[in-house]
Amino acid sequence: MVGIDAELAGQVHDGEQQIAQFGFDGFRFLVSRFAFELRGLFLHLRERPARVGPVEPHAGRAPLQPIGLRQRTPKRFIVLHLASGPRIIPAPVIVSISGPKSRAWVEVDLAAVVDNARTVARRAGTRLLPMVKANGYGVGAAAVCKALEAVDPWGYGVATVDEGADLRAAGITRPVVVFMPIGPALFEEFERFRLTPVLGDAGAIAGWTAREGGARPFHLEIDTGMGRSGVRWDEIACVRDALDTPAFEGCYTQFHSADRDDGSIDVQTERFRQAVAQLKRRPALLHVANSAGALRDRRYAFDLVRPGVFLYGGSPGAGLPEPRPVVSVRARVVSVRHVRAGESVSYGALWTAPRQTTVATLGIGYADGLRRSLGLSGRGAVLLRGRRCPIIGAVTMDLCMVEVEELRVQVGDVATLIGAAEGGERGEGGGGAITLEEFAGWAGELQRAVLTSLGPRLPRIYD
Repeated sequence: MVGIDAELAGQVHDGEQQIAQFGFDGFRFLVSRFAFELRGLFLHLRERPARVGPVEPHAGRAPLQPIGLRQRTPKRFIVLHLASGPRIIPAPVIVSISGPKSRAWVEVDLAAVVDNARTVARRAGTRLLPMVKANGYGVGAAAVCKALEAVDPWGYGVATVDEGADLRAAGITRPVVVFMPIGPALFEEFERFRLTPVLGDAGAIAGWTAREGGARPFHLEIDTGMGRSGVRWDEIACVRDALDTPAFEGCYTQFHSADRDDGSIDVQTERFRQAVAQLKRRPALLHVANSAGALRDRRYAFDLVRPGVFLYGGSPGAGLPEPRPVVSVRARVVSVRHVRAGESVSYGALWTAPRQTTVATLGIGYADGLRRSLGLSGRGAVLLRGRRCPIIGAVTMDLCMVEVEELRVQVGDVATLIGAAEGGERGEGGGGAITLEEFAGWAGELQRAVLTSLGPRLPRIYD
C-alpha cells in the first residue's frame, strides 16, 4: 500500500488534534481504535482473494464484523493504491463501544417478515417483488433480503443505484429493480451492478437499448393517476416503437390510494390494461399492486406484486389482513427524579406538573426518529414496568421524559416505545403492546415514515 485517500488522511489529522486535546488517555483510546480498524482491514483483505485491476465500490463481501457492531452497510471507502491499481474497499465499521442495548435500540423479528411475505403470496397467488428501499424501510435491507430468500421472490425493489449496489455487496444475486427514474448519466452504474432500471420516456429507452453489447432488461412506468413520473396511460403511443425490443422486460403502475376502498384502484387498473393493450409486444412482467392492492383482490396481482410496509409490520388499511409485528423500539431509563407541582419539564417549559410526581428520562430523542411533539399532544406513551406512562414535555435531541408517578422505576429499566413489553420488564401490570399504527397516529405520521425515520444511532438487533 503506497497511499491512502484524502478522507482517511483527514481522519488521521483529526486524530492528531484529538490527541492534543485529550492528552494521554485520549492518545491511548485513539491508538486502540486505530489498531482495531487496522485489524478489521486486515481481516477484510484476508477474506477476499487478490484481484488484478481496479475494483469497483461495493464489490465483494462486506468486512467481517465482530459481535456487537452496528448492523448497517458501510457507506465510506478507503482507496488502496497497489501495484495492480487502485482498490476501493469499505472502511472498517466503528464498534459500538457501549454495547447494542446500552441506551436505545430496534429489535427486528425476521421470522415475522417472512410470515408477512407468505401472507401476501397466498392472497395474491403470484410471485413477489419485495420493496426493500430506504434500507428495507429502516430495518436493514440486506438482512431482510436474506430472510426473504425463504419465499423465493422474483427479485427486489429499491429506489436508488446506491441501494442496489449495497444489495450486490451483501451477496444478493436476484434481479434488483431501481424505481427512481434515471437518465443516461447513470447507465454505466446500472450495468456495473447488474441493476434493472425503470424508464419513462422514448429518449431514455432509446439510449438504454442502444448501448454497446446489448441492453440489459428494463421496466416501463405507466402513470395511471399518481401524477409523479412515467408515461401517461393515454400517451403510450409516443413510446410504442421504442418498446419493440427484447430488453423490454416489464411495465408497472403505482396505485395512489390502494389502502382505501374508494374505487380508484379499479380506475387505475383499467387505465393500465388499456395502455398495455396498445403495445406492440407484451412484456414478460406486469405489476401494479403494492401491499394493500395485493391483499385486496387477485385481480390486481398480474405477474408480480410489490409488497412494502406490510412486510415490516405496517397495517395496509381497513378491512385487510393485519401483519405480524416486526419492529420493537426500546430505550433505557437514564435518570429518575421527583418534580414538584408547578415545576416544568424540558425545553420551552411547555409541560408543567399539575401535582408532585416522578419523571423518568429515557435515552432516546428526535435524533433517533421521535417526533418532538410526542410529549405535547397528550397522547404519546411508553410501556414501562407493565404500565403505559405518558410522554411529557418536548422531546429533545437525545432524550425524552415520561411521567411514572408512584411506579417504582430505576435507572437501567427498559421502556418500550413500539412493540410488546419486553419480557423481563413487564412487572406486575402484565405488559401490553404499542402497535406501529398506534405510535404513528400519535406522531401524526405514516407508518412507513415512522420506520424510515428510525435513526442510524439505534442498533438493529435481529431475532
